[in-house]
Amino acid sequence: MSHANNALTAVAQMSKQRAGAWLLGIGAILLALCFIGGKVGIVFALLLALMLTGIPVSIALGLTVLMFMYLLTHVPVEAVALKLFSGIEKFEIMAIPLFILAGNFLTHGGVAKRMIKFATSLIGHWHGGLALAGIIACAMFALVCGSSVATVVAIGSIILPAMVKQGYPKRFGAGVIITAGSLGILMLPSIPKVIYAISTNTSIGALFLAGLFPGILLTVMLCTTTWVLAKKNGYPRMRKASWGERLKAFKESVWGLMLVVIIIGGITKGIFTPTEAAAMSAVYAFLISVFVYKDMPLKKTPEVLKKSASLSAMLLYIITNAVLFSFLMAHENIPQAMADWILAKDLGQAGFLFFTNILLLLAGNVMEPSSIILVMAPILHPAAIRLGIDAVHFGIMIDANMEVGLCHPPVGLNLYVASGISKMSISELTVAVMPWLLTMLVFLVIVTYWPGLSLWLPKAMGLM
Repeated sequence: MSHANNALTAVAQMSKQRAGAWLLGIGAILLALCFIGGKVGIVFALLLALMLTGIPVSIALGLTVLMFMYLLTHVPVEAVALKLFSGIEKFEIMAIPLFILAGNFLTHGGVAKRMIKFATSLIGHWHGGLALAGIIACAMFALVCGSSVATVVAIGSIILPAMVKQGYPKRFGAGVIITAGSLGILMLPSIPKVIYAISTNTSIGALFLAGLFPGILLTVMLCTTTWVLAKKNGYPRMRKASWGERLKAFKESVWGLMLVVIIIGGITKGIFTPTEAAAMSAVYAFLISVFVYKDMPLKKTPEVLKKSASLSAMLLYIITNAVLFSFLMAHENIPQAMADWILAKDLGQAGFLFFTNILLLLAGNVMEPSSIILVMAPILHPAAIRLGIDAVHFGIMIDANMEVGLCHPPVGLNLYVASGISKMSISELTVAVMPWLLTMLVFLVIVTYWPGLSLWLPKAMGLM
């Protein structure tokens, strides 16, 4: 027993020594960052130090600003308070809570299950038909939703149990849903796109349409990976649906799909702005969920409103603190200094885009998409513009990076949602998602170096 106790004491001592070495190493890196980077280094050293303590990113952003401004600058307190309010009173920000509300109505209103039924009637007879139908249903839901988490919840909670019942390995089904759910932020409406547009003064309408063709390409690539794996492993196929069954399934899902026509038609024809399109989406989603499909009772509306308000408040709180952080960077001329530094390295367009992808993929390990965009976009955008990279193309590339970040630990939200649905551990899901994650990385390279894929549609529709 004494030998065992001695061994445990030795292990604990070694752990303390390692932890101490890590803390010393991190402290040294942060100090070096302060000395080498000047004011830029101090800002990011403060932010990293606060994040390493486990403080939420939103609070870390706000504390970084306050500490820097009170200790190292002479900005009036009134200016900070004014920026807090003026930064979030933009009309475009209203699109965020409205799209969240629309997504919640669609999730609870039976739209998802009808889209799954329609997708299954089209390709259920192929190898891995139910998995393929799940990807197509995620793409359809993404066209009207704007949230990856909502897409995983709406489609995954229906399709994953059905796949397991049909004989698919749970790991396979979870991998499909986690990655296909990320389409929620790439297709037409998207909360990260709205945040990027606000951060960089880019057209929201152009960003919405710019994600359509990349979203279709990613859908095809994920379906191809799924089909190859399903055929190789002999996963089940479904009975081929008749044209009558397909037509019936389409008629049932058409009310949900009509929202796509409303969003695209309204924005491109100038009938309403993207923010007004979000309001239309919320009202339309409520009407079809309660009065057309009748899957959501009217008495459940307050619960959906409360859930939407809670999520909206969280996002708006992050945006408020990020606005302060952007104000600090603009006051200290950090974005222009960073742009000058990047341009001085003479990376060129291709090198800069490669550098940006690596930076964003690394950031995806410690931050969620909204925070990454709010911190990184104001810094990287000026350099991208000066290198001749289109702001809309750059936004879609950032969006594609955010998709990858949603699908891997430690902060991949889609993993945690899928874990709740499948009752699988995060480590199991991390392994399960690998084939599709590699596909997404290939897609990221295509989106990065093929700007025409993103820009053709908004240009053709006269939004650029």
